[in-house]
Amino acid sequence: MKPLIVIGGGIAGSALAYFATQAGIKTVLVDAGKHAASDVPSALINPVRGQNGHVVEDGLEGAQFTFELLAKLEKLGYNIPHARDGVYRPVPDEKTHLKWVKNLPPDYPHAWLEQAPEEVHLQSHWHKVLYLPVGGWVDGQAFCTALQEASNVQVIRQTAVSFTAHRVVLQDQTELEGTVVFCGGSYGATLAGIAGTHRRGSLLLLKETLSEKPVSFGIYATPARKGGVLGSTFETPETQFRPSGLPLKSLHWLMDKAHQTFSTLDPQFQGLWTGVRFSGATLPREVLSLTALGSKGFLLGPKLASDLVQNTLIPLLHQ
Repeated sequence: MKPLIVIGGGIAGSALAYFATQAGIKTVLVDAGKHAASDVPSALINPVRGQNGHVVEDGLEGAQFTFELLAKLEKLGYNIPHARDGVYRPVPDEKTHLKWVKNLPPDYPHAWLEQAPEEVHLQSHWHKVLYLPVGGWVDGQAFCTALQEASNVQVIRQTAVSFTAHRVVLQDQTELEGTVVFCGGSYGATLAGIAGTHRRGSLLLLKETLSEKPVSFGIYATPARKGGVLGSTFETPETQFRPSGLPLKSLHWLMDKAHQTFSTLDPQFQGLWTGVRFSGATLPREVLSLTALGSKGFLLGPKLASDLVQNTLIPLLHQ
């Protein structure tokens, strides 16, 4: 039987390789190891998104699935920095509060607080604070590495220069044959000429976290493996990958938002991380894919990968 060939080693591709090998499917992972947005030092796992309080379809199930997978990997001995202690989403006024209340189903796990706990360090001007107990954060790079190692998948560290539904051509002109699933992100999609939307954003790496719990409204701040992160600042959407870092005007915007959000802000910077999120992909119908999840990669990616294996790949490869 020819193997499953997964292109891209971010959260989607790594999770797909893990669940495929768990199902007994011979799998090859092609990953260039460059410009992976899933290498994010601290990814927010948040099922209620944006400043309009959009409830992600299947986001609750996706978050629960992700944290269950993390627990399973921890039992296997993998150290993946993360926390499942909720997300705090402050809203600025009554109008926003009412909009979010309308969006949230009554039985959705959540609580409206008059103010956040002291360790969140929010300023007092926020109208209300939405607490989502199912949320949290995870070290993206550690998560993807653990999935690949736990799967014992064969990893080829090359760029896929072209591919069809059943063949991949690598940069050294080696050809691989099998069932192909494209899981590449912004970088891989640009190389392959796949149309979509690319949004560049940056995280400031801090020696100490601004909040001991994840906070998100316009910007987000979370703990990390070391210290914490402060970020978002996603730039104007573009039509292809561009890896440039944080523009000065965005740095000013980010810091201004942080000063408006937190009661204490004396960050000690220790680095900068930049990634490019990919969404709105247009792929040929005959090519299987799990890509273009944008900022919802860690929220939805693992469950979608499991579903793809169970509902599509197992029946397809055992025909």
